[in-house]
Amino acid sequence: MKPQLFALMTAAAWGIGGYFEKKGLHLGGLSPQVGISVRTAVALVVLGLIAAPQLKTLSGAGTPALLYMVLDGGLLAGSIGMLCFYMAIKGAPLSQVMPIAFTAPMFGAMAAVIFGGEPMSLRLVTGTALTVAGIVVLTMK
Repeated sequence: MKPQLFALMTAAAWGIGGYFEKKGLHLGGLSPQVGISVRTAVALVVLGLIAAPQLKTLSGAGTPALLYMVLDGGLLAGSIGMLCFYMAIKGAPLSQVMPIAFTAPMFGAMAAVIFGGEPMSLRLVTGTALTVAGIVVLTMK
């Protein structure tokens, strides 16, 4: 499959999943911390089973690669980011939270330019500006 199709499937899974996560938090009277813990436990089991045959590659990954995965993926995105997302969906309408939360590509593009040396282009700046403008329109009262 093309990477763009996987990206679209990601957006659908996260968008639809966000709706049901919010519903579960409210129906169960659960705190964001409990909700994200349940989500993470399920993901750990499913992904652990899928990844099991490849776990041996960890020994050859090297310390820098593992630090990026643990600190930036696990701590920043997986823990802090998801906890903030759960706190947001618990306290505000999903139609306002999701557009703001999914400005993630803008931050990813900025990180790629700043830290990864990717080129800044007029297309990138225009696309980012249009994305932000759309989010402003969607979240205005």
